[in-house]
Amino acid sequence: GPPAGPEAQAQLPGPGAFDLGAQSGRWAAFQERHRLSCEEAARLLLDAYEYRGLVKHTGGCHCGAVRFEVWASADLHVFNCNCSICTKKQNRHFIVPASRFKLLKGADNLTTYTFNTHRAQHTFCKTCGVQSFYTPRSNPDGYGIAPHCLDDGTVQTVVTEDINGKEWEKAVKEHKTIRDMSKP
Repeated sequence: GPPAGPEAQAQLPGPGAFDLGAQSGRWAAFQERHRLSCEEAARLLLDAYEYRGLVKHTGGCHCGAVRFEVWASADLHVFNCNCSICTKKQNRHFIVPASRFKLLKGADNLTTYTFNTHRAQHTFCKTCGVQSFYTPRSNPDGYGIAPHCLDDGTVQTVVTEDINGKEWEKAVKEHKTIRDMSKP
């Protein structure tokens, strides 16, 4: 029969609550062993499933006012653009869908610079001036993340691809994948 005791009652909270059946004992033991709330354990399971093959990178600006987490490959594909602004600020970045990016703190410490088409949102920290992420013109529904603003320990390799941003329309039109990098 089913196991007796409190572990048999392990359920997810809320309207979608369900009986974990034979896994309820493992679930309760896992939560206890790792000192996790039911929500925290569920988040781990969901993250592991939704972001298979990806790792959680953390990062931020220089002064620490802006912090974020981003799910991406441990092997980064970084763009090195030669457009006017990317050249001046040495903006190298990799692109992720918005669903894989979470601003942890510092929304009130960000300011934005735009120019030309105003589609790119060049966000940076008001205190230290560092742009750790921004909204690229090529993927306005995603984020461009500065790999040099990630914390150490999660990046395995970096491949850099030069993009001819001086001829932006032509470069983006000819590129096979850049426009789809913000798609989940």
